[in-house]
Amino acid sequence: MGTPEFAVPMLATLLNSEHEVVGVITAPDKPAGRSMSVPTESDVKKYAKDKNLRILQPEKLKNEGFLAELKSLNADLFVVVAFRMLPEVVWTMPPLGTINLHASLLPQFRGAAPINWAIIEGEKETGVTTFFIQHEIDTGKIIFQEKIPIREDENVEELYDELMVLGAKVLRKTVDAIADNNYPQIPQDHITEIKHAPKIFKETCKIDWSKNAEQVHNFIRGLSPYPAAFTQLNDKVFKIYKASKAESNKVSANPGKVETDGKTYLHFYCGSGYINVLECQLEGKKKMSVEEFLRGNKVQTEV
Repeated sequence: MGTPEFAVPMLATLLNSEHEVVGVITAPDKPAGRSMSVPTESDVKKYAKDKNLRILQPEKLKNEGFLAELKSLNADLFVVVAFRMLPEVVWTMPPLGTINLHASLLPQFRGAAPINWAIIEGEKETGVTTFFIQHEIDTGKIIFQEKIPIREDENVEELYDELMVLGAKVLRKTVDAIADNNYPQIPQDHITEIKHAPKIFKETCKIDWSKNAEQVHNFIRGLSPYPAAFTQLNDKVFKIYKASKAESNKVSANPGKVETDGKTYLHFYCGSGYINVLECQLEGKKKMSVEEFLRGNKVQTEV
């Protein structure tokens, strides 16, 4: 059960194993294009079609017809990667249970956007976790975890790609262990300070310049290249995809103040320190380097 690109290598690794994939459940096709009349298939569906797998695309997971068809597959185990919340009638169906692969080191960063939030929160490492699904989301017993470091300037796209590869490896290890009936089930210990990873909306992406330069730098990395951190410049939305930071213990008198030579650099002052914009996009324009941007745009520096 999966939908986006992230889930494709997980399906591929199971197809290349001794285990039999009896069916693939993914999201219904979505209308796209200018007229919203062109159906767009999920990445998982495209891959599953290419491999001639049986595909189910339920609108509602409690639909009786879907549940009957799902039961008829006689699957021993359900594997979930980047799908949606399952009703109990689904995750309790297979005799060996239902497992999920989550792109964080649970119990930290439970929720919809763990890769983004690990970077935004300035974590130095993250990883993937396989666990058994139970009632509360992302709280089930842990089977396996593996860690990887988060590099200083790494963005979400880069970390996403690394976790996709790691996830396939850990998922294969997990399914093999369950098939051999030799695997741990580690309760998620109660931790008083759990960092969460809620869904990211447009308003989430607005930069708060009162934060220090390191926090703003992490925020930009954690949303790059999509959906992208933004601020206002020349009374337009200004997205920042890449920046470097200049830290300082000195509190800025005017967070959000812009400074530029009009040719080579564009600085935004933070609560302390400043960030130096490297890649950006002004509303209505294409993504470009800061030098390209400054050649074509006069920046209003009064804030």
